[in-house]
Amino acid sequence: MLMKEWLIGVAIAVIAFLGILRINILPILFLVGLGVLLWVMMDRRTATSPASRDAPVRHSISFDQIGGQETAKHELREALDFLRHRDRIKALGIRPLKGILLSGPPGTGKTLMAKAAATYTDSVFLSASGSEFVEMYVGVGAQRVRDLFRRARQMAKKENKDSAIIFVDEIDVVGGKRGQHSHQEYDQTLNQLLTEMDGMSTTQTPFILVMAATNRPDILDSALLRPGRFDRQIKVDLPDKDGRLHVLRIITKDKPLASDVNLEHIARETYGFSGAQLEALVNEAAIIALRQDKQTITQEMFRDAVDKVLMGEKTGRRPTDEELRRVAVHELGHAIISELMRPGTVSHITIAPRGNALGFVRQIPAADQYLYTKQQLAQQINVALAGCLAEELHYGNRSTGAQNDFVQASSLAGTMVKCGLSRIGIVDEEHLPEQTLEQEVRHILSEQEKETGDLLQPFKEDIERFAEHVVEAESIDGKEFRKWMDSLQPQPLASAAVARSHISAEVTPSM
Repeated sequence: MLMKEWLIGVAIAVIAFLGILRINILPILFLVGLGVLLWVMMDRRTATSPASRDAPVRHSISFDQIGGQETAKHELREALDFLRHRDRIKALGIRPLKGILLSGPPGTGKTLMAKAAATYTDSVFLSASGSEFVEMYVGVGAQRVRDLFRRARQMAKKENKDSAIIFVDEIDVVGGKRGQHSHQEYDQTLNQLLTEMDGMSTTQTPFILVMAATNRPDILDSALLRPGRFDRQIKVDLPDKDGRLHVLRIITKDKPLASDVNLEHIARETYGFSGAQLEALVNEAAIIALRQDKQTITQEMFRDAVDKVLMGEKTGRRPTDEELRRVAVHELGHAIISELMRPGTVSHITIAPRGNALGFVRQIPAADQYLYTKQQLAQQINVALAGCLAEELHYGNRSTGAQNDFVQASSLAGTMVKCGLSRIGIVDEEHLPEQTLEQEVRHILSEQEKETGDLLQPFKEDIERFAEHVVEAESIDGKEFRKWMDSLQPQPLASAAVARSHISAEVTPSM
């Protein structure tokens, strides 16, 4: 910095002296200005390079601090042991791994696992995003790749470590199949990355391991995935219920939880949540406690936080009283059929507008499920159609609020057809005529609509009375709803049970 100030002072003095001598200094000023402009541009380009910004990052993150990914962590540890015990594997003639690809949905902890890998192997850790290598100027991306690997080696030597880990997030940006981009900069950057990974021999010190993350491994170039480059591909998927419970316990370890908080119940409620979403959930619950000036986080706060993460913040829309009653009737229709089909699954009913929804029913699956039978898909269609049918039962007409329900029901019916669970049997999706698909979807929806209407009929008067309570309370939990269901006269429930057994007999698939 002192040298720059000294040079600037000398330049100003020289220009002033030339001006006193009445020498034309305009050409000199032009050349100086041009030189300064070029210097600033080169300085900025160097500053924006991943290699110039990255510094050795010391992480204390361990695999024990990452929840919900036991299988992925086991596979990654096994791969990293090749790096930790190189002398032993060299004696067996095993080639060390050069690259590990982490693939999976966003928010599942891929970056955290890369940082934990650096801790596990005591390596220098450098990270970059795939988008940082993309430039409009040909050759810049390739130069940045070279700089990144060169800097990794320098930092490892400086830190007296014999290994370094380079983590490239969003590698699909530069690692996509070659020839698909009109700009050759993408291909040159990928070629340079391939060259650098090929140049890492087993005897090289320090050793460099490349880790990368992507949500789209299917679009990566085959040359990048071949053995000798990314030798291991590890799936980092959404956590199951036990995994979500593990994540929640880690995140809430230092949080002031109330005595009524049941983390296992929250784990059941958050089916399909990623680790990042679970972290956001706990954070939102803490924010709610702050707003209410409470010292502890209660179960109800977690319930509201789940709603916010799923549906968004409460909106400022104010439906009329008549609209609120219609929404309450609609949501009660969903809840009744859900409870009849899968007892104990209704978790929360609300008519508070959130996001694009005026109200919703949140259900808790009995367990994480990855396969569905014909009967289960038919039941989901019944639940989706129940809202509009409850409106029709009470008001004699339907509203536009069921649009998303119809989309969901149609999608489920289409799944039944494509999976060979409809009356037309096994089909080839690619050669299935659109008209045939549409006709069969309409038939399925028509059948399930009739059956759902028969199920709701015994509850007509009860829905009307309980809807008023829902409007007054705005939100009720599953326990209160089931208490109301249990208090109904035996006749409606008995009739519904008969109808439900009739549906089950019709749609039970032959396995």
